[in-house]
Amino acid sequence: MPELLSPAGNFEKMKAALLYGADAVYLAGNLFGMRSAADNFTDDELLSAVRYVHERGKKIYLTVNTMPREYEYGALERFLHTVKDYGIDAMIIADLGVLNTVKRIIPDIEIHISTQASAVSSAVCRAYHDMGAKRIVLARELTMNEIMEIKSNLPKGLELEAFIHGSMCVSYSGRCTLSNYLTERDANRGACTQPCRWNYALVEEKRPDVPLPIMETENGTFILGSKDMCMIEHIPELMNSGIDSFKIEGRMKSAYYTAVVTNAYRMAMDSYMRDPKGYKFDDALIKELGCVSHREYCTGYYFDHPLKCANLGTQNGYIRDKAYFATALGDMELPKNVEFENENGRLYPFIQRNKVSIGDAAELISPGKVGRAFSVTELYSEKGERIESAPHPSMIFFARVPFEVHEGDIMRAGE
Repeated sequence: MPELLSPAGNFEKMKAALLYGADAVYLAGNLFGMRSAADNFTDDELLSAVRYVHERGKKIYLTVNTMPREYEYGALERFLHTVKDYGIDAMIIADLGVLNTVKRIIPDIEIHISTQASAVSSAVCRAYHDMGAKRIVLARELTMNEIMEIKSNLPKGLELEAFIHGSMCVSYSGRCTLSNYLTERDANRGACTQPCRWNYALVEEKRPDVPLPIMETENGTFILGSKDMCMIEHIPELMNSGIDSFKIEGRMKSAYYTAVVTNAYRMAMDSYMRDPKGYKFDDALIKELGCVSHREYCTGYYFDHPLKCANLGTQNGYIRDKAYFATALGDMELPKNVEFENENGRLYPFIQRNKVSIGDAAELISPGKVGRAFSVTELYSEKGERIESAPHPSMIFFARVPFEVHEGDIMRAGE
């Protein structure tokens, strides 16, 4: 069984990833990660995260995959000395200087080479292995056949990791300077502003007030924005590819996104393992992945060479997710004088994420289950007062649900 590796932009997202089936999570401290705009983890939070993950028998990988400048190496060394005894399972590294520094300060740490290193051949994989790497995160630009060929030429014990879902960068393996040029924020040091996702227009020199939008037509196309990768319909090919770890992109996405995407791939992988020969894809899983914020889906470059099919978007902006109403809490004292259970279900406590009202169509998501539909018929405040809606961020409320609900289950908008 390959590893399912999920993003953890903060503690809430990390908990969602583990609850919904991730075997491992990847995250960053406040420095030297490629997603500096994510919440990320303070030193104390990072230590707590390691303990939380290990208590559940899972693994935790720390991204140290920026390309630091000369003046940043002092801070890097101080950071490494701080975390060297935390028990982190591996560090994800892109820069050779960082690799040498990590090996000097934490000589026994497992090394994973980041996709930022653009590994596209068995030769480069073996070279990193000679430098002490245990795993290579392959460049997104490789086809399935190329990955299988690379795997066949690797020494035993050298693992391969590949992205199977999430945003793709229009620049080769993420090595982009557009953000630096337009906003003076360096994408290769974790500060990308994603200008490839912005709207652009052409302006004629003498008519600056009459911009011409760039759009998909018979005569033109979006020039920067990539589609999102989605390989949920190709689990058998992935499982037989030789890839050791399936990686989901999205440290800056919501806990809801992390939970839903991880859940879908966990169900698909487990279903395949139960009966590889009889495996049939469940269409409900692609429907689940349509319920999170995403751009148009494609299969990345697993089956299309980037020179022949760039997988550029044809729609402007994101396809929005269903409203994330609330997350179920653990056991709480029920309000007095309120009917706990009736023919419409039981009352369960939730913490609000978006406004939910009486009469709303809703769905409940649980680990190992796709969304189950129900109607919001009763809502109560934390004090037991009957309410028409739960409008306030993070308010505690009780809702009557016709299914058994467990801590961490998610209530979202239905159809």
